[in-house]
Amino acid sequence: MLKQWLHDATIRLQESVEAWPQTLELAARPLLEAGVITPNYVTAMIEQHRQLGPYYVLAPGLAMPHARPEEGAKGLGLSLLKLKRGVAFKSEAFDPVDLIVMLAAPDKHSHIEMISALAELFSSDKDMEQLHQAKSVEDIKKIIERF
Repeated sequence: MLKQWLHDATIRLQESVEAWPQTLELAARPLLEAGVITPNYVTAMIEQHRQLGPYYVLAPGLAMPHARPEEGAKGLGLSLLKLKRGVAFKSEAFDPVDLIVMLAAPDKHSHIEMISALAELFSSDKDMEQLHQAKSVEDIKKIIERF
């Protein structure tokens, strides 16, 4: 199921970034280019981080940034940004973050299956370790095709 959302157009690799806001902007690009989100969605995520902290950093090296549907989600979508060198999100226990999976959903219900597939992936220590070690889009696609 995830390969429907994570593919050549929505997976990006980057050597490094300077700071967490740039990470969110880079991860959002495929969704912006596809018209799934508006620029307001990115602004909302950055503002939420500044107000609430890095609540979306879920595990060591893993972040799943998102905003509310009404903050600029026009459709359902995922993007994945893999950094060679992780970046600090000010989440002491889980920094540095090198794997960013951005979620967009236009309502509160349409993304349930997507979240279920992501939860299955995120709960697999073996697959997550392989994602953290991935060096190419092909490496990433091989891992996610099982979910």
